[in-house]
Amino acid sequence: MQFKELSIPGVWLIAPDKISDNRGFFARSWSRRELEAQGLVSEVVQTNISFNSAAGTLRGMHYQKAPYEEVKFVRCTRGAIFDVVVDIRPESTSYLRWTHVELSANNHLTLYIPAGFAHGYLTLADDTELAYMHSEYYHRDSAHGFRWDDPDINIDWPIEPHEIIISDKDRNWSLVSEL
Repeated sequence: MQFKELSIPGVWLIAPDKISDNRGFFARSWSRRELEAQGLVSEVVQTNISFNSAAGTLRGMHYQKAPYEEVKFVRCTRGAIFDVVVDIRPESTSYLRWTHVELSANNHLTLYIPAGFAHGYLTLADDTELAYMHSEYYHRDSAHGFRWDDPDINIDWPIEPHEIIISDKDRNWSLVSEL
């Protein structure tokens, strides 16, 4: 596996080492040993699937509040997404900075999101599916978020706002300044 730290410290893009032949390829997509060698959390207690029927679907920005903050491993298994993370650790030098990557079924990349980050994504294709691995169980009372279009964060989503498909819950989150 190949590890590349992104522009915000602690956020990593993980690429599999592919062994290819005339049948296709074989690759390891997750390894506790390799994650720990990079100093990354490798505990996984829950996996989830998110299916999105239409391109232009936006989910986010989501996180779990302490003491249930979680590490996430996100991989797109069908379709493609514009995947965004925002540092929401007040003590961090990158507080409220965001970065993004494109994850797709074709690039086989995994995004490692540390605890203390919000996560959201925009689907770039119909019938897009994601596989998530989490270091913490879902806690309904700790699940929280903020608006995808928060002007203090100013995420440059690759879509016009009127074209977005979004749930009422995600549309009505508070701004970061109101949290």
